[in-house]
Amino acid sequence: MESNFDWFVYPAVVISGFIAGFINTLAGSGSLVTLPLLIFFGLPANIANGTNRVAIFLQNIVGTTNFRREKVLDLRGAVMLAVPAVLGSILGAQLAVNLNESDMRRVIGVIMVVMLFVILVQPEKWLKGELTELESWPDWKRLVIFFIIGVYGGFIQAGVGIFLLSGLVLVIGYDLVRANAVKVVIVLLFTVFALIVFMLNDQVNWRIGFVLALGNMLGAFVATKFAVKRGAVWVRRILIAVVAISAVNLLVFN
Repeated sequence: MESNFDWFVYPAVVISGFIAGFINTLAGSGSLVTLPLLIFFGLPANIANGTNRVAIFLQNIVGTTNFRREKVLDLRGAVMLAVPAVLGSILGAQLAVNLNESDMRRVIGVIMVVMLFVILVQPEKWLKGELTELESWPDWKRLVIFFIIGVYGGFIQAGVGIFLLSGLVLVIGYDLVRANAVKVVIVLLFTVFALIVFMLNDQVNWRIGFVLALGNMLGAFVATKFAVKRGAVWVRRILIAVVAISAVNLLVFN
């Protein structure tokens, strides 16, 4: 699907993409910036949701490449955890084709409040991971958790990074920096399949998608450098701020 837009839309989309790419790579919920903007500029919610996946896909190629270059990426573990997430995302994206957004925003907002308390309690769990590489397949309970996260990620991108980080830190045992590196690979892989579903249903505006992707990729590049240089303490601070703002956005401005 293609539409005509005024010239000022394109720089605004790039700037919002940069902010979203930075937030997505370090925490999650960057799509809470881009999705409302795309809808404001005239895209229907379903098409905005599909168009946003173009930028997410390219953003995470940049994030994966940079985290691997910085030697903090457990690629094998990321692929293993991506398998259930990908399967879940296919189901979630199919459900999202007929998305009813209002009730979902309230549910996500409540979950974000719960997540904020989880992050604030036991900060050492987020800063001092016990795992650097996943050596064997996780048990079925962990696989189910990542399948459910995948369903959510396929359904609506906003907030999935925060749920993935929580699973990777609290369930798997990575610290925040390594968890972020694994997260971008998982999101990259399940976004491929979710994007295909939106493409088949003609719910992608490619022109805006690639403009948005330019900003997202720049944001991801800066964020990976920041994560490695500043470490888990700063990443956790940003995560707390993002979760708190996301919860207010979803519950108050619904």
